[in-house]
Amino acid sequence: MLLHLFFSLFVFLTLIDNGNAGVTSSFIRSEFPAVDIPLENEVFAVPKGYNAPQQVHITQGDYEGKAVIVSWVTPDKPGSSEVRYGLSKGKYDFTAKGSFTNYTFYTYKSGYIHKCFLNGLQYDTKYYYEIGNGDSARNFWFETPPKVDPDASYTFGIIGDLGQTYNSLSTLQHYMNSGAKSVLFVGDLSYADRYKYHDVGVRWDSWGRFVELSTAYQPWIWNTGNHEIEYMPYMGEVTMFKSYLYRYPTPYQASNSTSPLWYSIRRASAHIIVLSTYSPFVKYTPQWKWLREEFKNVDREKTPWLIVLMHVPIYNSNIAHFMEGESMRSVFEAWFIEHKVDVIFAGHVHAYERSYRISNIHFNISSGDPYPVPDETAPVYITVGDGGNKEGLAARFRDPQPDYSAFRESSYGHSTLEIKNRTHAFYHWNRNDDGKKVKIDSCVLHNLYWGQNHQQRKSNQYRLRSLILNRASTAQL
Repeated sequence: MLLHLFFSLFVFLTLIDNGNAGVTSSFIRSEFPAVDIPLENEVFAVPKGYNAPQQVHITQGDYEGKAVIVSWVTPDKPGSSEVRYGLSKGKYDFTAKGSFTNYTFYTYKSGYIHKCFLNGLQYDTKYYYEIGNGDSARNFWFETPPKVDPDASYTFGIIGDLGQTYNSLSTLQHYMNSGAKSVLFVGDLSYADRYKYHDVGVRWDSWGRFVELSTAYQPWIWNTGNHEIEYMPYMGEVTMFKSYLYRYPTPYQASNSTSPLWYSIRRASAHIIVLSTYSPFVKYTPQWKWLREEFKNVDREKTPWLIVLMHVPIYNSNIAHFMEGESMRSVFEAWFIEHKVDVIFAGHVHAYERSYRISNIHFNISSGDPYPVPDETAPVYITVGDGGNKEGLAARFRDPQPDYSAFRESSYGHSTLEIKNRTHAFYHWNRNDDGKKVKIDSCVLHNLYWGQNHQQRKSNQYRLRSLILNRASTAQL
């Protein structure tokens, strides 16, 4: 009986990593209307008190996880850029001073956008913090990650293409009950670019208040998508990513990046690389040069899990945005395999899809296999562009389902990645099924570096033991 159970488990895990029986879900979502929530709804409520801080959000502030960047907006006047924080609620033993700025977008003028850097934090610790003054002061908390360590367990949430609809609200609420500690966000935040003129800025503000229930308490690791570009020459706005760059700082300098749009961090047992699909990335560009150097900084003995975030998926079997990621695939896929990237998360396609471990690095236009093939050294590619934005679902997949596609469904939801140790992680995709969080797709991820190295070490130990025994036998003769 035990042997039969072991064999069944072996077959199951083998299918997860190398399977060829993909599933296209037949589930049809009875969805909320794909329209933005009206501005007067309580989810966009302005905090009480004159000039009270709003749109509060935090992100990791350094390379190793011992700092955070706290950001917020004061609508009427600058006020204080100070953060008071400590280890007990209401008892703030430390103070950090930040700075503020603002910007205009057509006729819209932003509030005063504050940024404050808190460093020297202890690992695995809960901090309480306060911003604002007097009756308008507001209080929050956050938890720092465990120390960077190969066996540090940690749970990430993964969200993409969120927007501010009722479907977006469902995704956000379900995520907040997931038990995850931090969000890996794969781009397309507010969808404010679906509006015009003054309303673009207004919808950035509403989105900041909308997500504050999570972003003020957990670091969201940001990435951009096409809806952050906001190239609008008819309004005289031609600076790409303008609103995003003013509002959502990233710790890019900590990883020697020259742009806030691409950077990396270490968190617990993971090394996370954020790439910008809509910035130049071909050979010799700044992003290409940075990634080449950053891969050299990855130490799998300390951070065994290597995760990449991008917006446009490079493997996608949906009709929507089909092959839009091909250019980035041709530039970076060989690097992903060479450096044993474990998993790549993307958004853009408003549906869910998970691949098997596959690659397409042998085709060079004139020769080689032009089709993706099973590859145990390749990443798993996961598309989670299903946050719930106003553009609705991408409901049409290509038929037949390609061999590399393990599971796909056109529904809203979010994912979690629960890292257990240096060798195994549990992955789940959770569907928002008419107001319920339903786990639909899941798998066990085997770490590419430690899994292969463990087998190699066992083999080396066996050969060494055999050599010693052979020499001992020879000596006795």
